[in-house]
Amino acid sequence: MHRRVSALVLAAAAVAIAAGGGSARSAGPAVRHAAFVAADVGAATSSNWAGYAAADAGLSTTPTAFTAVAGSWVQPPAACAAGGEAYSAFWVGLGGFTEESRAIEQTGTESDCTPAGRPFYGVWYELLPAPPVTVRLKVGPGDVISAAVAVSGTTVTIKIRNRTRHTAFAKRLRMAAPDRTSAEWIAEAPSTCSPTACQPLPLANFGTVSFNGATAIGTGHHGTISDPAWAATAVTLHGATDSSRGRPVGVAPAANALPSVLGSNGTSFSVAWQAQ
Repeated sequence: MHRRVSALVLAAAAVAIAAGGGSARSAGPAVRHAAFVAADVGAATSSNWAGYAAADAGLSTTPTAFTAVAGSWVQPPAACAAGGEAYSAFWVGLGGFTEESRAIEQTGTESDCTPAGRPFYGVWYELLPAPPVTVRLKVGPGDVISAAVAVSGTTVTIKIRNRTRHTAFAKRLRMAAPDRTSAEWIAEAPSTCSPTACQPLPLANFGTVSFNGATAIGTGHHGTISDPAWAATAVTLHGATDSSRGRPVGVAPAANALPSVLGSNGTSFSVAWQAQ
């Protein structure tokens, strides 16, 4: 996630980052897998992600390689109070879900709270491990956002559209080693990262965010989240100290975020903020 964080915020979060601050960014989830929550849908908990992920189901000797992901959501408002700086991000992306992942290709929006208690809304993309990039599109509560990420070789195509304001952004980028092991539709507590550690920031109260039209392409097959060609996992954000790919993340957000069950078409769900 792309918000710059002041040294004061970093100190309060007890993160060891050099003077001048770090960047609030997406980070891979610290995932613990649990029992199934619905037919053919697995369950997991994370310290920073909530939503759904699709990954290889182990049905073939050749793992599923995802080349595209798409989805839409309604931008939620941030319920803010003075002194309650907090962050939330909503995105679609590829990669980052497995323990072996070292990259994520993603684009989305944010609903944040400033220290003065004012809401802030923005648009961004990020090709982890590179820093996030702000997109100059206006977004506000109630706007309908659609986004897509596609990978072909080392080329990553980012597309995001504000359907309410009739504005759009698209860019083709180069990335040395894109991760195609998974596809995600996520509400996130962005993290602040140093070279050795990532820590989720306080999760803004976004109420409920609704996702629709969630599809992916894996090894040439176009399907929904619940398509039997891959394994779907419902991810619950649980604010608890954890680790991300073996790196300490410290104090987690003082809130949870809970995904609903999938709609009957396999392309829709919601994520609800919940006080811890």
